[in-house]
Amino acid sequence: MRDSRPQSIDILFTVMQTPERHTLQQIQQRAVALLKLNQAVAALLPAPMKPWCRVANFRQGVLVLETANASWMMRLRYEQSRLLSALRAQILPSLSSIDIRINPTLATKGHLITQNSSERQKKERGEEVKRRRLSPQSAEAIRHLAARSPEKLQKLLERLAELAGEGANPTRRGK
Repeated sequence: MRDSRPQSIDILFTVMQTPERHTLQQIQQRAVALLKLNQAVAALLPAPMKPWCRVANFRQGVLVLETANASWMMRLRYEQSRLLSALRAQILPSLSSIDIRINPTLATKGHLITQNSSERQKKERGEEVKRRRLSPQSAEAIRHLAARSPEKLQKLLERLAELAGEGANPTRRGK
């Protein structure tokens, strides 16, 4: 069992049993190994799954994968046996199983990754990246609704209507 009690930072800088191996070096080597393993797993995953899954850990022959939500978890389970045999053959002969866990923070990161990559692809093809804009007709309809709304909602709707014809200007958001 590991010693998981809090330790002084000085211990990280002291030499372990072997003089050439520092604790920080071990941490760095572990992080680099997990990054390489993450790249290898991403190469084996189908393209739509890549932004939504990542390697969390590898210990005692068990690869721990994180995914954004339950639907991606189910999709990953369908790929699990193929992934397990491919990883055993190519990288990790000691791999015994794959554990899949849900990490909701991947949902926001995955969404940003897919959004940025689609915008980048459009720019590379020379296509214009279209941003959503509020039409003057929609703004007029919102103003009409605001006139019949309670005061607090009225102010918010009027602010929304002011965005018609202009881009989403982040400097105006606080006003």
